[in-house]
Amino acid sequence: MELMIFPFLILVIAAAALSVFLHFVPLGLWISALAAGVNISLFNLVGMRIRRVEPRMIVLPLIKGTKAGLDLNVNQLEAHYLAGGNVDNVVDALIAAHRAQIDLSFEQAAAIDLAGRNVLEAVQMSVNPKVIETPTISAVAKNGIELKVRARVTVRANIDRLVGGAGEATIIARVGEGIVTTVGSAEKHTDVLENPDHISQTVLEKGLDSGTAFEILSIDIADVDVGRNIGAQLQTDQAEADKQIAQARAEERRAMAVAKEQEMKAYTQEMQAKVVESEAEVPKAMAEALRSGRLGVMDYYNLKNIEADTDMRGSIAGHEVKGK
Repeated sequence: MELMIFPFLILVIAAAALSVFLHFVPLGLWISALAAGVNISLFNLVGMRIRRVEPRMIVLPLIKGTKAGLDLNVNQLEAHYLAGGNVDNVVDALIAAHRAQIDLSFEQAAAIDLAGRNVLEAVQMSVNPKVIETPTISAVAKNGIELKVRARVTVRANIDRLVGGAGEATIIARVGEGIVTTVGSAEKHTDVLENPDHISQTVLEKGLDSGTAFEILSIDIADVDVGRNIGAQLQTDQAEADKQIAQARAEERRAMAVAKEQEMKAYTQEMQAKVVESEAEVPKAMAEALRSGRLGVMDYYNLKNIEADTDMRGSIAGHEVKGK
């Protein structure tokens, strides 16, 4: 029994040793590289394992690039992999640029890839321009009519400005700003409707692709719709505001008049009270004058007669006024 187990253990140990050996020494990749004419040593592949680099991620792109006629260096690919780059995507972009006769070096492609941009998509966009459609942009002409404009911007990637260049959002914002400025400078909205290509020409002349990762090839107006009469609405709002201001001022004047009237009534009541108070002192004064002899009885009756005559004339005058 022990004799039967011993050969089995030897086979298990041999299989484990072979597995470890093949893990650190990728013979399959080395043979594939030799068959493709790629000169890479077996010790270099083992070194990749030790440096925690996946040999397949280096050898397969290297084979693909070599077959496409590229002059690639293993150390460059390995360094880009260790930096966190996408080696396969970079090699595909270099192959596409080589086929399209676009001048793109490995250093440029690696920098674009590490900057977070899709270098293969950028090369493809350099060959096949991309169309960016703007959202509906609202602009108002000088006569107060709103126009709603949608545009299609045809752009081509600028390889030299991909690192550090602004993206699509900046292109859309600048085109929108140009449309608003162009429509806003038109005297009438009908001028824009008659010549929508004037918007494209004016916007293109502004050099909107400066500092961006794209080159604007054309700007085409896709749709122009007439919106609200903003000028009339603003005038209506202004008139309503003026009306409210006038009403507020009138209410203020009315309140001041009411306050003035109340003040005059209070003053009149105060004066009437003083007259009543003064009239109440007259009998006392006359009685004191009679007691002291300063006023005689005949003088008192003459005063009463004058007072009666005055009241009679006042009542007669009042009746005449009512009769008229």
